[in-house]
Amino acid sequence: MRDLVRRIESATPPGRDRAVDALRALAILGVVLGHWLVTALVTDSGTVHGASPLQHMPELTPVSWLLQTLAVFFLVGGQVGAASYATAHGRGVTYRQWLEARLVRLGRPVAAVMVVWTVAAAVMLVSGAGPGTVHTLLKLVLSPLWFLLVFAGLTAATPLVTRLHPLWPIAVVLHVDLIRFGLGGPSWLGWINVAAGWLVPYCLGAAWARGALKDRRTAWTLLLGGAAATAGLVLWAGYPASMVGVPGSRISNLDPPTLAAVAFGLAQCGAALLLLGPLRRILVRPAAWAAVALVNLSAMTVFLWHQTAMMAVTAVGMLTGRALPGLHTVPEGWGWVLARLAWLPVFAAALLVCWAAFHTYEQGRRGHSRVVRIGAPAPRGETHHDHA
Repeated sequence: MRDLVRRIESATPPGRDRAVDALRALAILGVVLGHWLVTALVTDSGTVHGASPLQHMPELTPVSWLLQTLAVFFLVGGQVGAASYATAHGRGVTYRQWLEARLVRLGRPVAAVMVVWTVAAAVMLVSGAGPGTVHTLLKLVLSPLWFLLVFAGLTAATPLVTRLHPLWPIAVVLHVDLIRFGLGGPSWLGWINVAAGWLVPYCLGAAWARGALKDRRTAWTLLLGGAAATAGLVLWAGYPASMVGVPGSRISNLDPPTLAAVAFGLAQCGAALLLLGPLRRILVRPAAWAAVALVNLSAMTVFLWHQTAMMAVTAVGMLTGRALPGLHTVPEGWGWVLARLAWLPVFAAALLVCWAAFHTYEQGRRGHSRVVRIGAPAPRGETHHDHA
């Protein structure tokens, strides 16, 4: 392990901003941990259906404030995407070459998930599993893919949005919510916010790449202003306090994004910018940086397979013939919470197995050598930040 740490440290370019990678790693791990904590698979008369502890224990709502970290991921995505495009453009790389290099790394691991779960769904149906159970499992696996579709779309639009002021997409979200909730407009208008809502942190990331947002005053303004706006929208405008969807709730802040989710994302972006200094000081330590680099090298694999890992543990647990607390039982009461926390290391072990099987689809044919090539010349159309 010490040898691996030394190799990663020596392969890292001196000018690399390690804090950017740390923010991306924290965002991915936040999403994974959030899903594992607020998603339950309950067995009922041979059928598996989804449930959420937030539905039964609203006092856990602050968990969604800590672990719904998508705005940070889009902030980093905008920063890295804009910087990558500027570097590629300066080197004479065409837009098509640049975009292809970035999207291929998204497409390979997604294709692996789709193939495996197409086969798994067919096998389950042939084996007699109920359509309701198969639908529940497929929804858990495939629903995160919306995030990748949006991210791919924003990546493709990077040259157009690099100089777009974040106030413009905020205005779109505001008007869509006003029409939907204030004037009784059609609910389908909310899907406009899927692009507009996540365009806000992506635009902030592009501004960061241009050299803006370096003033701590700006970061504090985003944090305090976003937090105040979120609190006002929740307390006086009827938006739910949870920043993730809750079964049975009339409004979801995330599906599609609402003005409250966008305001909360601004606060998260401000907090992320304020963390840059402390993270840079911590990541001077080779062991801390090695951990961050390794997470980034497998970020897509972790994101795409974490739900499968949880479901695999749940399925194996069913072989005991009884409902295991925190795994198959209704998520109500603190007993369930404590039991679920005890299952997290088991989920992590199952995810490690998934990583061992599928991480090469993310890193390419030479995936095992990539951890020691962090500072090597990037392929045409990519930058160093594309590799980690």
